This record gives sequence, structure tokens and C-alpha cells, in this order.
Amino acid sequence: MLNPSNRAETHLLERLDLARLPRHVAIIMDGNGRWAGRRHLPRVAGHRAGVRAARQVIESSARLGIEALTLYAFSVENWRRPQTEVDFLMRLLREYLRKELPVIHKNNIRLLVIGRSGQLPVPVREELDEAMKLTEANTGMKLVVALNYGGRAELVDAFNSILGELGRDGQARGRVEEESISNHLYTAGLPDPDLLVRTSGEMRVSNFLLWQIAYAEIYVTETLWPDFNTASLLEALVEYQGRERRYGGLGPGRRAGKPQPGL
Repeated sequence: MLNPSNRAETHLLERLDLARLPRHVAIIMDGNGRWAGRRHLPRVAGHRAGVRAARQVIESSARLGIEALTLYAFSVENWRRPQTEVDFLMRLLREYLRKELPVIHKNNIRLLVIGRSGQLPVPVREELDEAMKLTEANTGMKLVVALNYGGRAELVDAFNSILGELGRDGQARGRVEEESISNHLYTAGLPDPDLLVRTSGEMRVSNFLLWQIAYAEIYVTETLWPDFNTASLLEALVEYQGRERRYGGLGPGRRAGKPQPGL
């Protein structure tokens, strides 16, 4: 939610070129537990505060006109957490859907889920399916939630899908190209992320969108996820626009923004 009365947001908006925003922003939302620990609160309090941050970032991204926003909500490794915490996260997800889905739908946002969603609890899957069906005709920002997601698992699933198609054809027809792999990823049909944001200061990608972030600009902030807000998002976007994107080339690149014809 953009707040014109907020001086920090106003200053950052003045520095931002709205014509050169990234098409796709992906965020590793990290730091809920540390946020809670610093306040001597249970970890679940950090997760609930993280939902409030997500709400603000989703609304602000949609209003800015960003085409796709992907949030890393629950990884395949997160099942190793204490069962009480996992159960709370699943309840929190369902609670979020019930409260926020009307707003998401009203704002013309389309909800998509990537990951091995078939392994999620049945009530969660059912509510996610209903939410995606309700918003499937929306033409605004695509909100992509990574649930039971892992980058390596995604690649395994993509390769198995390709092999399955070859098996149905009875024989291999030609080589497997990059485009074929991209078309079998969970994110097929979406542009690759231009900007990857990681909160909490950790310098790793945590098995997130390993194929898709090949040329993404990476922005790391010390801010813990529950404290990440609209101003934080604008700071990341301003930093992104100040970089030269080279896409592996040696010569001068171009300022970050939407892809130009021929690139």
C-alpha cells in the first residue's frame, strides 16, 4: 500500500522510474524466527507478523504495476521443523486465504501456487484450489506462492515430465533444449525473475528458483521479513534500477528495467 504521506516512500518514489520496473520480483522471506526471538516472543508470533509484511508488499507491488511477485512461503525442507510449528503455518495459510482472498480478487490479482502442492494437507490444497479458481480470470499482477517448494525438486519434476513425454512418443525426438526445460518448470509461462530479494542478511539462495534466477539481480537486506515494508520494497527497486545488467556479456550493459526488443 503506497502512502503518499510517508516521507520515506515519497522520496523513494521520486527516485523510481515506473517505466523501468522489473517484470518479476521474487522474495525469500527470511527472519520471522529471529524477529520473534529478539522480542522474546514465540516463533509463531514472528510468522504472524510476517503475514502482515506479505500483505503490504503484495498490495504495493500490485499498485506499482509489477507483473509477477513470487514469495517463498514454505520449502520442502521446512517439514523438518517441529510439528507444532508446521501445523501452525498450515493454519496460518488457511487463515490468510480466508481473510485476504476477497481483497486479492478485488484488486484483480491472480493467485498461483508452485511446488509439490499435492503433498500439502488436504484442507490446505482444497482452499488453494478454490482461491486459484476464483482468481484465474484476473488480469492484474500474478501472485505466485511457493509452497512445499524446492529448486532441485522442481528440476527433477521437470526432467521427469520431459522423460514421460518422450516415453509416450516411443522414441526421443531431437535434443532437450533450454526452452523445453523452462516449459516444464512450475513457472512455465512466467517471465524469469529480474530481481531476487532476500531479507535477514543471509547470503544464499536457499534452493529457490535455481533455474530461473540465472541472470536475476540479487538484493540482500539486513531487514528481517516482518519489518520489510513498502519503503523497503521501494529501496530494493531503486537499487535494482541503478545497476547495469549484462546477462553474461563483457561489454557495457543497460540500466535495469523491462527487456528491450532483441535482448
